[in-house]
Amino acid sequence: MSLRQMEYFVTVVHEASFTRAADALHVTQPALSHQIKALEKSVGGALLERMARGVRLTPMGRAFLPHAELAVRSAAQARRAARATAGAEGGELHVATLHSLAVGVLPDVFARWRTAHPRVLLRLHEYATAEALEEAVHRGTADLAFGPEPADPPGTVVPVGEEEVVLVVPFDDRLAGRTTVTLPELADRAWVRCALEPVVHGERFLDWACGKAGFTPRTAVWTEHTSTAVRMAAAGAGVCAVSADVVRGALGDDCVILTPDPAWKRPLAVYARVPPTGVAEAFVDILRATWPTPPPTPPARRGRPERPHEGNDESNPHPQHEPLATPTR
Repeated sequence: MSLRQMEYFVTVVHEASFTRAADALHVTQPALSHQIKALEKSVGGALLERMARGVRLTPMGRAFLPHAELAVRSAAQARRAARATAGAEGGELHVATLHSLAVGVLPDVFARWRTAHPRVLLRLHEYATAEALEEAVHRGTADLAFGPEPADPPGTVVPVGEEEVVLVVPFDDRLAGRTTVTLPELADRAWVRCALEPVVHGERFLDWACGKAGFTPRTAVWTEHTSTAVRMAAAGAGVCAVSADVVRGALGDDCVILTPDPAWKRPLAVYARVPPTGVAEAFVDILRATWPTPPPTPPARRGRPERPHEGNDESNPHPQHEPLATPTR
């Protein structure tokens, strides 16, 4: 059994065709078939069922596939790491993260990376849930991940700071003159929700948090993406809870940012199957240097002059923050 044979097998499965797999691998179809037969002889049984139109995994093939995929991806990671460490043209670093962190944190990090390592290509893999992010590292799709501290660490975990969740309202909202707000004060408000909202203790985060405050949030709008939810909230469609880095870094010039009291935060980390070395370690260093801890009290307004307001509440300038539970997605 060889790595090449496993790569051929994985490609046939993904392409669902010997013909398409041969084209993708730049080999002849007889050569491909020969290698698959040699692999099946090595494992002691048929892995693929040849059909009139395509192929299908046998039970043995289904059991073998995830291990073959991991072996192929691990070999690819090893090649990428070696080339990237040498600064070779074509060296790559695959980084996985959540969409909100890709929008709010990583643009400046990637820009600094291009200056420091112009010959090493960064490939960004964005995921909707923390669970999918962890799976990407376990399966070897990415060299390292940046996100909430994993519930099931795949190997090395390097803490890099905290993610703060803030609330977004429009400039004409009755809370627009405030810097902080307690959750019970929002019991009568409509909310803009996002499909990327994490799940905490089996519930979507906002349902969980509002339930602790004694009410069920009334959802006015469901969106698919965080950036859409922020725009909807800024326009007045409802209150939105979102990562502070998304609003402050990219989307906050036309809305008011409020900090929940107590604040909502969760630890973030870079994690990987093996300790980061070479360019992976350099990426972690740039991330930690580029992304400082956000200020505890954000400005009440962004992008418009101050105007008279009522009800300014600064009686608790240093509230205790409430850590977010580790999300399951």
